[in-house]
Amino acid sequence: LSMVNRILTTQYNNSFFLFGARGTGKTTWLKQEFLQIPNKKSWYIDLLDADQQELYQKNPNQLKLAVDKLDKETWVVIDEIQKVPALLNVVHQCIQEHGTRFVLTGSSARKLKRGAADMLAGRAFLNYIFPFTHTELGSDFDLNHVLTWGSLPQITNTPDDQDKIRFLKAYTRAYIQEEIVAEQVVRKLEPFRSFLEIAAQQNAEIVNYS
Repeated sequence: LSMVNRILTTQYNNSFFLFGARGTGKTTWLKQEFLQIPNKKSWYIDLLDADQQELYQKNPNQLKLAVDKLDKETWVVIDEIQKVPALLNVVHQCIQEHGTRFVLTGSSARKLKRGAADMLAGRAFLNYIFPFTHTELGSDFDLNHVLTWGSLPQITNTPDDQDKIRFLKAYTRAYIQEEIVAEQVVRKLEPFRSFLEIAAQQNAEIVNYS
């Protein structure tokens, strides 16, 4: 599959959030858009990196100290902001005092809101990225394939069916462990596992209105 151009209505005169489920291509898009284009100055913080996550959890104000030294035109990209929600207070301060522009990614706005995080009301636009759409895939779009496997980028770029099965199993395990267990979304895990199995069986089936 050739490089797919993602459809995002991003405006580059303002800070923005980029929300999307695990594996939808947030980090890939960021690296293409900000880290490989010479005229876009950027500074990248990856909160999936354990060392960086620990640094900012211990002292969120480290962000402000670093931003104060940056050129005003530099975009500050923070990947997986939900890992350290306290950074949003510092982000708010940097936007207000210096006009710094931020790109903040996360898997869900719900996590941040539930933790009473500063959602930068009016100071950061909201953008969402989804699995590949038929418009993005163009002539590569295959309805039967999407109904069977979905359209996550990794699935779309994996030709072997057994590899797709392995990927989806790993994806589901990671989702249950990191999105459900770690976030304590449900109290009893086994009923949720059963629900996922039934949901998968019913996916793309005709709705039975009776």
